[in-house]
Amino acid sequence: MYSIHSPAITLTIAGSEATGGAGAQADLRTFQELGTYGTVALTCIVAYDPADNWNHRLTRVEPEVLAHQLEAIQANFAGQLGTVKLGMMGSVETIDVVANALQAQEWQNVVLDPVLICKGQEPGEAQDTDEALKSKLLPQATVTTPNHFEAEQLSGMSISNLAELKDAARKIHDDSGVTVLAKGGVRLDGPEAVDVFYDGTDLEVLGATKIGNHAVSGAGCSLAAAVAAELAKGRTALEAAQRAKEFVTRGISQRIEAATPYDVMWQGGLRKQA
Repeated sequence: MYSIHSPAITLTIAGSEATGGAGAQADLRTFQELGTYGTVALTCIVAYDPADNWNHRLTRVEPEVLAHQLEAIQANFAGQLGTVKLGMMGSVETIDVVANALQAQEWQNVVLDPVLICKGQEPGEAQDTDEALKSKLLPQATVTTPNHFEAEQLSGMSISNLAELKDAARKIHDDSGVTVLAKGGVRLDGPEAVDVFYDGTDLEVLGATKIGNHAVSGAGCSLAAAVAAELAKGRTALEAAQRAKEFVTRGISQRIEAATPYDVMWQGGLRKQA
């Protein structure tokens, strides 16, 4: 005997990060930990170079190959797939493929982690990619989760304190209509890592005591993926943001030591200890 299990289906369109600390690997672990069925369409492959100060080595997935991945996923889960998390794109051509896939069906939740200035790209190419992301993906998003730098770029504002982070979140929402979870993290002074949620009506500050003073690999990816997973299960955007903040905070508190210049978040932080 068997029974059909029907978890919420969550898709990440993102890059592979070979060490597993970030990107699609972190997204899939997050989906699993939070009880959704995760699937992935890869946009690129990142392999850090340990002989060159751990800089990015970036290999793009051909647009046709990405389109084939998305075609298979969307056909396989037609009628079930309503939530997608967007991560690293890497090129204008990739963004065009993803924008077309988004337009091919109805979505309840499109969570955009706006990875700007993709490392491994030439400056001019990176700028073109950023502009395409703002014009083609941001308008289709329902939630966006910019980090400190990305919030500055999307808002056109300098952010050095919580008040300015709030203003930036309002500006991004007013310009795009998208619910914003703007991450201050460890970039802002003070004892707490603060993020600002704004949906056009409610503005909430989500704070947690800082755990160290350095960024942790995978935290941003995991936050956006956790928001997507919780939205897919039916939580409101604010509830999803609060749960995602808890998920990441617990994961950072149980970080994994690595040879890279930063430690790695553990997506199993919410598990009960044996």
